[in-house]
Amino acid sequence: MYNFPKNLYTDVRIENVFSTVIYYENNKLVQNKEKIENGAMVRVFDGKKWYYSSVSDLDNVQNEIDSLSKIASANPDILENEVIKRLEIHKDICLKYSENDVSKISNDKKLAVVNDYLPLTEEFEGIKSSKVIYKDNYTKKHIISSIGTDVTFDSQSCAIAFRYTIMANELPHNGSDDIYKMSFDELIGHKDSIRKSIISDIEYAQKAVPVVPGIYTCVLSPITAGVFAHESFGHKSESDFMVGDETMKKEWAIGSKVGSDILNIIDTGIVEGSGYVPFDDEGCEAKENYIIKNGILTGRLHSAYTAASLEEKATGNARAISFEFEPIVRMTTTYIGAGKHTKDELISEVKTGIYIENIQHGSGMSTFTIAPSKAYMIRDGKISEPVKISVVTGNVMKTLNEIDGLSDTVELKSFVLGGCGKMEQFPLRVGFGGPYVRVNGLNVQ
Repeated sequence: MYNFPKNLYTDVRIENVFSTVIYYENNKLVQNKEKIENGAMVRVFDGKKWYYSSVSDLDNVQNEIDSLSKIASANPDILENEVIKRLEIHKDICLKYSENDVSKISNDKKLAVVNDYLPLTEEFEGIKSSKVIYKDNYTKKHIISSIGTDVTFDSQSCAIAFRYTIMANELPHNGSDDIYKMSFDELIGHKDSIRKSIISDIEYAQKAVPVVPGIYTCVLSPITAGVFAHESFGHKSESDFMVGDETMKKEWAIGSKVGSDILNIIDTGIVEGSGYVPFDDEGCEAKENYIIKNGILTGRLHSAYTAASLEEKATGNARAISFEFEPIVRMTTTYIGAGKHTKDELISEVKTGIYIENIQHGSGMSTFTIAPSKAYMIRDGKISEPVKISVVTGNVMKTLNEIDGLSDTVELKSFVLGGCGKMEQFPLRVGFGGPYVRVNGLNVQ
């Protein structure tokens, strides 16, 4: 397909992207946009430096390869380079979504589905403003390299996000719900679920009282647990943070005890959802990577470069937000593994605590913060009155060791709006989730 220069490593990542955004504000159409993007990222490596070029004209790829090769220095031993030795060679076509590709659905049908949901926000007097946003995306990638990689794969998402502001007791409360599916037809038929969420948010807004600040045992919902795992530990596991940092390497030595014996944290691109990537943007195959296993640090996330730097194996985590960017180490779907209890069993053993049902956002590296959007007191083993919480904080390492209960089922979630940010690359589609998680000693304010 292309003429690759001798004595250099070269790869080309071609992307064809179709996307739709339909945006209603207070049931008035604000935006209806379809977008098609085609482009490629070209990389050349001479063993010392990477040379990059992004092109939107696919007929110009060979010219970019030739231009970059003139800048690089020929290296007859390039195949013996430790970075290149960690790149995998695959030949595969993995097109899961081509038959029901959302680009084949008419815009009128998409509008009709959204319009069918719009009256929901008008059913409730408490809703003072609303946003309903439809988003879809179909992406096909083709990665080829000078060492023989030739993989083609696709990903797809279809989603409707509901955002609304409720006024209760003269105070605003922001409520939300999402429908995230892998095909367009699956978006139909979820009115009762959305209606139930709105009713729950209204009841919460009307009855919630300020929490009494203190140290509590908390039960985290799967979405809360997933964001906690992503923000507080997933980013620490992205190994480019460790390259050249000897202190961090010692602190995060493989085999270190970092959490409770029941704790497992996994990252994988294999499962469907917004973190699905059967191959990463270097052509390495997705894997099930245990970051923590039974409380022990057992792995981290790698590109070929970071794997070579830390003398480990590539994990399929070299990702870029688009063909305009080079791949860097990023999560795919990061989640906490299941335990042995039911949700009710976890809650029943808590005398006085807090159940965090949903959150606005979370962050953290050494210290984490969670800002709940819905939370409830636990009293004598039962969920009780709703409470308003500004922030929940804790030390990451201490908190991982304070986990003493996990439910026996895992729920995986996908971002509809936004995504994960790192350096200048935002938003990247990732998945997250977990079981219900019980953890002691959290500071609640």
